[in-house]
Amino acid sequence: MYGGSVTVPSNSPHLRKSGSRPVFIDPSSTEGGSSAEEGFPLLTESDEMKGLSTPLSAATIVPSPVLLWRFKVLLFIIWGFICCKTGWDSVTRIGEKWDLFLYEAFLYYNPLLLVNLMVWLWGVNLWVFSNSTISYSKVFDLDQYHLTHNEIWKCATWMTIVVPTSMTAYLYLYSHGEVSLAASQPVLLYAASVMILISPFDIFFLPSRYFLLRTLWRIVLPLQAITFPDFFLADIMTSMSKVFSDMERSVCRMVHRQVATIAWFEADSVCGSHSAAIPIVLVLPYIFRLFQCLRQYKDTRERASLFNALKYSTAVPVIFLSALKYHVFPDSWTNVYRPLWLLSGVINSMYSFYWDVTRDWDLSVLSRVFKFNKPSLFSYIFHGRKWVFFWVLSSNLILRCTWTYKLSAHLRHNHITVFTITALEIYRRFQWAFFRVENEWNKMTNKSNLPIVSMNEIPSEETQLLGSNSNHNI
Repeated sequence: MYGGSVTVPSNSPHLRKSGSRPVFIDPSSTEGGSSAEEGFPLLTESDEMKGLSTPLSAATIVPSPVLLWRFKVLLFIIWGFICCKTGWDSVTRIGEKWDLFLYEAFLYYNPLLLVNLMVWLWGVNLWVFSNSTISYSKVFDLDQYHLTHNEIWKCATWMTIVVPTSMTAYLYLYSHGEVSLAASQPVLLYAASVMILISPFDIFFLPSRYFLLRTLWRIVLPLQAITFPDFFLADIMTSMSKVFSDMERSVCRMVHRQVATIAWFEADSVCGSHSAAIPIVLVLPYIFRLFQCLRQYKDTRERASLFNALKYSTAVPVIFLSALKYHVFPDSWTNVYRPLWLLSGVINSMYSFYWDVTRDWDLSVLSRVFKFNKPSLFSYIFHGRKWVFFWVLSSNLILRCTWTYKLSAHLRHNHITVFTITALEIYRRFQWAFFRVENEWNKMTNKSNLPIVSMNEIPSEETQLLGSNSNHNI
């Protein structure tokens, strides 16, 4: 029992590092017909001193994953408390004009906070797709190096840390009289974000950044056939038109050196709330999507593409009629333009809701996306439930109607309300993505009769190597 030779298979995972290839020993190749079991003790005795120390020391140094997770959560809670406490003390230090001071800081940072929210929710989308029967990598034509939901969440985590930290530094420095240092905080954050996005170096997920930039270029200039990633991202951009509008105002103020100044009180200034650039930036995502539909009609000659283009064109009068309030007489706005704005808003909301239900989604299999390969509480709650059907329809209708509020420049003075409505629109788009991708996957499988295979059912390279040698005699 003790001291005897131990028979261990030569391809045991304990004898090789993770990710390395298994080593197989042919019994016939040993001298004198000795077996692999007889040669094994000689191999271990020669490396006995090294083999006893290294694995044990490594095992004692590496902490438990649960302990690491708890430590990270503790650090996150401490960081959140420090940011909230410092920010609140800075705001109250300003005095009577604290609301105006907070509004200015909110202008610079709320676009990035909403982008961060979109990244978090997109990670949830990918997590659901990876556990269901939908192969989102085939739907979006992604290679094997695409980001997983865990990597998306890592990016969102860093954004969640960096953006509020920069905002807290801005509030603290401004309230303590360091105006120039405070003004540099949003400038550095925006500059760093752009540099990371366009960096040509193989860092920060270069293939995924290149895929994103290439898709954005195809959206701006639809000179080629439209693919699913092109119009999927363009639809997301329509939900973030308010984000792009606030980014334009923030960058405008940075370029004209108006950060941490009172120039933004002047509504008629070049970067003010009456600027003509606001409705232009708001309408650009809809114009891009409209041109995509026209390009798709040119390639396919499907009349549905023209009706889809008409849907996006209905957003144009909503945006520009609202902007006219600052450039016409009050009586003209009340008697003429305001009723036209209300009518165009109702048409846009109803048309968009109708298109979501009848074209973008397949209501016959509305909750199939929540059918996981393995039993889970999430799948039990959402799959095959009637309340999911009614919730999706009712929430989509309500949020489509409130979206008109966000598109209207003359209703943007209450920044907290507009921020909430924009966040709800991002949630609606997150909800929409489940059924839009599911509908596209159903079309792909029906056309090519592809087998429905989940990403989790695809064996890894190491599993295939081990499986191919499972019948090898050792």
